[in-house]
Amino acid sequence: MSDALPEMMPMTALGGQTAKVETVGTTTLTEVTNLALASVATRLGHEDLCGNKLASCLGGDTPLVEAMIYGDPFSAFWMGPGQWMVSASHDNHENLAATLKAQLGSAASVTEQNDAWVIFDLRGDVESVMELLCAINMRAFPVGAARRTTIDHVGCFVVCLGHNHLRIFGPRSSAGSLHHALLTAMRSAGQPSH
Repeated sequence: MSDALPEMMPMTALGGQTAKVETVGTTTLTEVTNLALASVATRLGHEDLCGNKLASCLGGDTPLVEAMIYGDPFSAFWMGPGQWMVSASHDNHENLAATLKAQLGSAASVTEQNDAWVIFDLRGDVESVMELLCAINMRAFPVGAARRTTIDHVGCFVVCLGHNHLRIFGPRSSAGSLHHALLTAMRSAGQPSH
């Protein structure tokens, strides 16, 4: 009997060793696998201190209600009152939660979220795809907006990173279902009208 440990291979949320990329017409769906994530929640009585410290980490501001800040090295979006999701390059900030906790101290509760979410980038005709999936008015969804919504009965966050570029965060446990819903909507949106 061998005492050798089994070789462990990292897997994406969709179960692959590399990110899945799907293109339908001019719209592309890409599984994002290179982000470290940490949630930040203000502790009662420390709202101002937490906001100021987080703003310092993010380079000057905290995301306002239903908004995001896209920066370097950290980006963040608003999740709820006194709550934010912070992201950074996984290669450079694998221990993002520990870094934030050291900077925010007792003003916030910080939780690592690296393996809790599946993340997709949707580029192209995002308006036609998303109007089939959720109640967000894409025509009034500006760059820098972040919204909590439901996609095919799955609670998600949708963030607008740029013109025709959305980032979708969903629970990792629903990765396959969310991917299927997005891909199905891409195919439906890409069909010529009769």
